[in-house]
Parts: sequence; structure tokens; C-alpha cells
Amino acid sequence: MEILSPAGSPDSLIAAVKGGCDAVYLAGKSFGARAFAGNFSDGELEGAIAYAHDHGVKVHVTVNTLIKNSEMEEAVAFVKFLKDIDADAIIIQDLGLLKNLTNVDIAKHASTQMQIHSLEGIEWCAENGLDRVVLARELTLEELSKIVPESPIETEVFIQGALCYCMSGGCLLSSFIGGRSGNRGSCAQPCRKKYEMDGREGYFMSCADIYGMDHLKELEDMGVTSLKIEGRMRSPPYTYLASKAYSMAKRGEFGEEMDDTLELLRTVFNRGTCPGYLEGVVSPVQSLYPDNRGFYIADVRIRDKTIVTEFDEPVGLKDGISIYQGDQKIGGFKIMDLDPIHIPFKIPDGDYQIYRTYDPRIDVIKNDLGNTPRFRGATERPTAKVKLEKQPIRRVEPEFSFYVSSIKNLEAAIPYADRIYYDNMDKIDEAMEVCDGRVECVALLPRFDSMDEFSFKNRPVMVNNPGQYRACKGAPRIYGSNILNMFNSSFPLNLYQTTLSVELSRNEVSNLMSYYSGRTEVMAFGRTELMYTRDPGMESGSLKDETGASFPVYKDSRGFAHILNSVDINLLDLVPELTGSGVTSIGLDLRKRPSSLVRTVGEVCRNPTDKMKARLREMCGGNFTRGLYARKV
Repeated sequence: MEILSPAGSPDSLIAAVKGGCDAVYLAGKSFGARAFAGNFSDGELEGAIAYAHDHGVKVHVTVNTLIKNSEMEEAVAFVKFLKDIDADAIIIQDLGLLKNLTNVDIAKHASTQMQIHSLEGIEWCAENGLDRVVLARELTLEELSKIVPESPIETEVFIQGALCYCMSGGCLLSSFIGGRSGNRGSCAQPCRKKYEMDGREGYFMSCADIYGMDHLKELEDMGVTSLKIEGRMRSPPYTYLASKAYSMAKRGEFGEEMDDTLELLRTVFNRGTCPGYLEGVVSPVQSLYPDNRGFYIADVRIRDKTIVTEFDEPVGLKDGISIYQGDQKIGGFKIMDLDPIHIPFKIPDGDYQIYRTYDPRIDVIKNDLGNTPRFRGATERPTAKVKLEKQPIRRVEPEFSFYVSSIKNLEAAIPYADRIYYDNMDKIDEAMEVCDGRVECVALLPRFDSMDEFSFKNRPVMVNNPGQYRACKGAPRIYGSNILNMFNSSFPLNLYQTTLSVELSRNEVSNLMSYYSGRTEVMAFGRTELMYTRDPGMESGSLKDETGASFPVYKDSRGFAHILNSVDINLLDLVPELTGSGVTSIGLDLRKRPSSLVRTVGEVCRNPTDKMKARLREMCGGNFTRGLYARKV
């Protein structure tokens, strides 16, 4: 079983290799999902790969962002370059990029951003040229035990590091409120911010780090190929210590050295730990604070600038200590005297928490790592040509698709709808009966379905990931949701109709459609679903951010929480523009909304008078957004 370590910079690559890992993953200066890490230039990549191979370590390169049409040739050329410099594998998310790499002979791994979380998803990967799948972090050990042993390709599981609150590949919160897309490598981490809910304040979406040390044997026994340590944005000492700890554990080397390594690991970076979802569906959130605080020592009483509380956890001279009160950092200092410990700055008497953020042994690690050699290479990137066929201009009459989740709203939508996407699987048969003969009813599948429970072949379906697409092969019609992240005109799935990514701008939609002949839909009305989480601790209600914006939250019957945008997107006045570019259908998300709003939206679609438009605006609180259609990410 492989230990796979992060290398966000040349310094961290050295640390990972010296820590004893079997493989590293890193990125070039573009197309990597950690755009703000140091990353590697082309020359550095070539030198880094040679260095790693000289030390028996494999190198996986991330090319795992969504790719625009304008970027596709550069992305393909980059992968060809990686093959030329002997990279062992690439990690990718974008299905269009995957299609354009069919003839590039390099191992390909499905990023966790591809949302693979079931055996059907793994089978799809195997059939489409992928050699490994990085499985979704939402999977439990029990679910993994039913999936991994049957996998025809290699499997990779996150074992250590940050846990995204939203299912990876489906988060839109960062791009919608911050203009920085996680799917494009520039996440602004809005889940780490403070929110208010039901009169309480806290970091309700800030997950503790995964710590899976106790589960290595189980994962190895079920056949997991690789254990992945997250942390390309973290320091070289973190990379070294994490690599060393898990490599030692894999070899069964427990004892004093392991204990010291784990203690230092919790010192160099620590926002709290949890098993993620490995041990079951338990909330991974640590809501008291979102930041790295180091190793927790104790709650203490400070009087006259002196710590007067005795505590069991040992501290030593020159340890770095930070003092907190709740979520406020009061200050930090290096211990220069013991028994008692004196604070070298003014601080009111009171109760505080202290954390060790520095240990002198970390300096020893830095010295042992030594100077990082300068990685060089001379290989030139090849050119690449991606053939896109210009499509004739198509001007179509718009079709209107209503997303609903109740029979009452379904009935309200029928007079205006060309089709209805119905997302309540408990009542899907009733919904089909109500629609029968009047309008097409499409089963909108849940975004997470680890056991491939919903593999309908006897009715139209809307799928959210490649696994569901494979599971539903043979259905009368298969639609693709925007969660499939169609970002370019190379999108390969043979669907009846695909919804474009909601992160595409006006010009990008127009450009994509000029080279794509299939049927497409654009989401043009509703509160965009920004997050979808398995966290059982998130309840229905609303999250209010520091600007006062309120994000509705509802929990579905399967226990998953859906976090919606604070304001409705409204592109209804742009329907002629959209259909003029060849877009076939207009998506209207009215789940969990009043039936009166469903009817009003229907009237605006079919008979867009000024009076109805004004009524719609009033019903939606007077504000709309054009979302990312009006700006680039």
C-alpha cells in the first residue's frame, strides 16, 4: 500500500521524500487545484521528477481543474510534456480533457473532484482509460469495504489532512460569493468563515482534519492501493512529519519515535482532528475555531501575567506558546522560564487556552532537511492541436425545465413546463403518474449514492456523476445536471441533454455552444445550490454571513444538507440570447419554494409582461443576481 504525500513546493518535495513516502503529488504553475501553493515551473518539474525517481519515489502531477475551450490545447500540451519528462501519472477532473488525452500514453487518475463514490463510478473510470480513482472523502469504511474489493482499477483514499465540507467537485460557494472557484483551483475557503445560525455564532462548516492512523490495517486488508495525505499548502516540516508517521505506521513501527513524530505533527499544524467519515456518518465539524492553533496544552488561569494553573502536558524552554480566549488570539511568545511561566506582554487576568505552536525539535528537522537543490530541466513543451468543429448557428424555441420536490409544486409547474425534474425519490412513482400524458417527468437522482441504489432504466433520469450515467445506461433519456461540470465542448458523455456548468460566463457559454452540437440547458432561475454535505450536524434553517447575507439550508430525507445561494439567479430576460447561441433548454430551480412562485415563474417564462416581472421581483425580495454568467472565474 502506497503512502502518497503532498509536495506544494520544491522544499516540500524534499521533505516528503526524506519522510519516507512512496509517491508524491504536485502541480505545475497552472491547472492544479491548489493554485496558491508554490508549485513547479516546467524546468522544476523535470528536475523534481528526476530527483524523486532517483530516490525510488513516484510522481503524480495534478491537472485537475475544469478546463475552458480556450485552455484545452495548452492543457493537452502540458500533459504531453509530463509524459516526455517521465511523470508517473496525472490526476484529472475534467471529462473533456480526459477525452482529448485518449492517445497520450500516461497513467491517468480520477481526481476526487470527479465525484466517484460507487462501484458503478469506478467501472466507468476503468472503461474510459483511467488507471486509478481517488475516492470521495464522504465514504465510510463500511461503504469502502463493499466497493474497493470489487474495483477493477487502483483505488486511493484520503488518510490525513483537510476535509472539504461540501462534496468535492460540487462546491460553488467560493465562486458565487468570492469570485474564486474551487473547481478552478482558487478556493477562498468560505467554509472556514464564521456564520450565524439560530442565534448562535460559530464556524459551522469548518471541518477538523482527517486523522486516519487507526485504520491503515483495515484499508490495506480491503485492497486500497494508496493512502493520500492532504497538505500542499502546508509547511515542509508538516510534510516531513506526516510522511514519516504514516510510512512508519505502514511498516508497523510504533513506539517512542512514533509518539514523538505524532506530537510534533500536531504542533506544526492542528485545527483539530477527526476520522472524517471513515468511522461512520458523524459530524466532522470543529466549530470553535477554523485556524491552525498547534498542539492544545490546557485551559489555564492567568494572573499578574503569570500562568497559575498546573497542567499535565509537558512544555519546555524555547517552546512557542499561543494564548487564545475563545476564537480570539491574544498573543504568542517563546517560553524563557518555567515554574511558573511568565507572559512577556500585558494581558488581563482571566481564563485562557494555551497551545504549543513551536517546538525546538522542528529546527532540528529543518536542519536535517538541508538546502533544497535547484531543480532544472531543458525539455520543451510540445504543441497540441485540439480539433473543434464549428457548428452552424442555431436559433431554437426555448424549452422550460422545472426542478421541483413536491407533488403540489409539480402540479403548479405542469401548465408551463416542457419537462419536470423531480428530486424526491420516495414519491417518484406518484410524480410520474401525475405527469403522465401531460409533461415529461425526469427522476433527478441524489448527488451521493454509494451503493448505486438509484439505477433507473425504465424512466428518464438526470444524473450528477459518471457513476450514475453508467448505472442508468438504457434509460429512455439521460439528462446531465450542472454538477457534471460541463465546462467545454469536448464533453464526452452521450446524454440526451446536458446542463452547462453554472461557473461559465456569457462569452464562455457562447464559445462552448459554437463548437458543440448536442442539446444543452442553462440554469436561469432559482437559488443555486452552493453546497451539498453529508455532515449530520447541519440542520435546516439559514446561515448568515458577516455581510448579513442569509443562505437557506434544508436537510433531505437521506440526511444530506443543501446550502442555497442567498439570492435568486435570474437570467429570464436573457432567454433570447441563450437560445440564439444554441442553448436548447432553460432550467428553473424551484425546489423548496412556494407553489405561487412556481406559477409566477411559469407566467414570466410564457408571457413575460412587465407586470409579471415586477411581481416576480417582489416575491423574491426585490433582488436578483446574474451569478457567474455576468463575470468570469
